[in-house]
Amino acid sequence: MEIMENRHKKILEILKEEKQVKVHDLSVILQTSLVTIRKDLKILEGKRLLFRNHGGASLESPYVHDRSVTEKEFINAAEKAAIGLEASKIIRDDQNIILASGTTMLAMARRINPLQKLTVVTPDLNVAIVLTKRDNIEVLQLGGYIRPASYSAIGHYSEMILKETACSKLFLGVDGLDIEYGLTTTNAAEAHLNQQMIESAKEVIVLVDSTKFGKKGFGRICGIEQVDRIITDENIDPDIVKKIEALGITITVCD
Repeated sequence: MEIMENRHKKILEILKEEKQVKVHDLSVILQTSLVTIRKDLKILEGKRLLFRNHGGASLESPYVHDRSVTEKEFINAAEKAAIGLEASKIIRDDQNIILASGTTMLAMARRINPLQKLTVVTPDLNVAIVLTKRDNIEVLQLGGYIRPASYSAIGHYSEMILKETACSKLFLGVDGLDIEYGLTTTNAAEAHLNQQMIESAKEVIVLVDSTKFGKKGFGRICGIEQVDRIITDENIDPDIVKKIEALGITITVCD
């Protein structure tokens, strides 16, 4: 019992310093089997001292919960603004694009000011309001039920419109991005709508701040292999950048 308690103490000390750990690394450090480490992590999770994830554990929960858009807009606002600015630079004139919902999409919308006509398809009411003030932007507002938490349309009517459209680029915001599990959002209906957006676009560009990597929402959108490009902020873990680049996905890190 004392040996196990000492091992648990050491695991928590490592976690406190590293924030997250892998089963394999703990096995090497503590010189014990992978099976033993997995049992240790299960016990510690039962005591609510850590959260297990694929291949290891972390001090923070990997699961994200729904928040209102008015609350989310002030979270990592500077990072979202930088991501939105960078994303706006890759829009060419005379394009049809999709802007999904979310506060990062709103940050991007505020930066879009094309010299020639641009058509934007979006479910997000706030994004539509911002873009309708631009002379050269034509907005196709997706209809349906409005999610109070996001001020964004979801459901069958939105999906029907998307099935009749073809766009060059989709700019997609997510609540979680796990390299192995994929892209997620907190709402299943929104995830389903995002899937249809992916089908309607030639290129998928994900705008995601660094705090959302390794997180999971309730609704899975797609695997990371369906993403062409990711734009994030400078606080991202360099190891994550390397893993994404190894998958052949372009990743842009904003200053």
